[in-house]
Amino acid sequence: MIAALRAPDRRETLAGLALGLYAAVVALAPGLAWKAVLCAPLVCVPLVWRILRTPNSWLALFFGCALLLPPLPIHLGDSGPHVAILFAAAGLLIGFLRLAEWRFQADALTLSILALPAILMASIGPALIYSGFPIAAGSFARVLLLGVSVYVFLYVRNGPGRLETGQSFRWIRWLFYAASISALFACVDFYFQFPAPAGYEQQFIWLETGVFRRAQGIFYEASTLGNLCAFFLEMIAVALFRPRGARLVSPVALLAGGSALAAALVLSYSRASLVNLAVALAVLFWFHRDRIRWRRLAFGAGIFGAASVAILGIAFPRVTSAYWQRVWAAFQYFGESPDMVLSGRVQSWQSLVHFLASNPWHALVGVGYKTLPYSDFIGSTAVGDNTYLTLLAETGIAGLAAVLALNAAILVAAYRAARSTGELRSFCGTWMLCFWSGQVVQMLSADLLTYWRILPVYSLVLALAARQEA
Repeated sequence: MIAALRAPDRRETLAGLALGLYAAVVALAPGLAWKAVLCAPLVCVPLVWRILRTPNSWLALFFGCALLLPPLPIHLGDSGPHVAILFAAAGLLIGFLRLAEWRFQADALTLSILALPAILMASIGPALIYSGFPIAAGSFARVLLLGVSVYVFLYVRNGPGRLETGQSFRWIRWLFYAASISALFACVDFYFQFPAPAGYEQQFIWLETGVFRRAQGIFYEASTLGNLCAFFLEMIAVALFRPRGARLVSPVALLAGGSALAAALVLSYSRASLVNLAVALAVLFWFHRDRIRWRRLAFGAGIFGAASVAILGIAFPRVTSAYWQRVWAAFQYFGESPDMVLSGRVQSWQSLVHFLASNPWHALVGVGYKTLPYSDFIGSTAVGDNTYLTLLAETGIAGLAAVLALNAAILVAAYRAARSTGELRSFCGTWMLCFWSGQVVQMLSADLLTYWRILPVYSLVLALAARQEA
């Protein structure tokens, strides 16, 4: 009995006294601001310790912040800085500290993913020459933001972030829940029209009852939200082809999440994302054409569609009616007035084509990545809203060739993974094959490379699909 008793550890005693003294200092500090500053280390130190010890902690924090938190209300850039960048920087540090765990695969997919940001970085030189230092600095920052997606792909596929099959499905399930919550908040935000917490794109809809900001949730623009919703709606469609016992989430969760995602997609008024979804579903049906169960498919689609229509019809009856009228008008009047249907994009494309035809040298070397919307070098500022044409004008033939090669490499890798026997690779490969087919089409009407907060989600799924590619 006596031997079992031990003397108190002096270190534990000193630690207890130190914490007690620290708590007293916090309690006596004047004002909430000082108390918050003094409490910050109590949160930051355990968080940093957790990030350093667990290789994928920074990934979870990054995705959680990117999908669920708005930018900080600070005037910097287009929308203000975002706290997710801090965790991306932490991930870079973790990758450096764990260099011994990296196993690179120099295949076509990896090389194409690395080639695009390298070419974009090289275009900073023309941006500096033609547009000046401030605009070139902004272009440099945007290349770094795109680099987050590249790093996530390499980290999960070839680095310390490699996941086992069970872990991978848990991550996909967690991302689906986070995206569904983000979509639900976007619907609530549209209904109440909360003030934007930071900068946001001026995107509105005009109804008889007033002018409303399109649903964007925590993102800078509505099309980013629409693209994310399309991605996870396509995940649900792929999941419906899996055996009942192998579903990622329960049918109730699929119904609830799918309804929120579909409602947010409609309220975002992103027709391009709707086209993305349609193309992806067409590819999915083609891929499973030999074993598709039309009755089961129709039943599942009917439930999701009915739930989404019911939610929208009850909460936003006039908005829903105006949305479908807008979609129908796009088909009806496209031949007569394509520029009006495409929100002025045709005129912008014509001005870029005219500039390139008049200055063929710039079609070879470009004018600098992401300078067109901020510089009047070509005569006026221009928003290309076309990934291919914008890259041709800003980065030259090399940039256009790089994005085309990247699209081809992603589709080939996804198709191979979809045809594999592995449960995880087959699911993620089919998902990416369908979604990226839609992305290739949506790039015709949007610059998807700027969606830096959601591109890492796609990179994670692509890495899970292609991690065994030789």
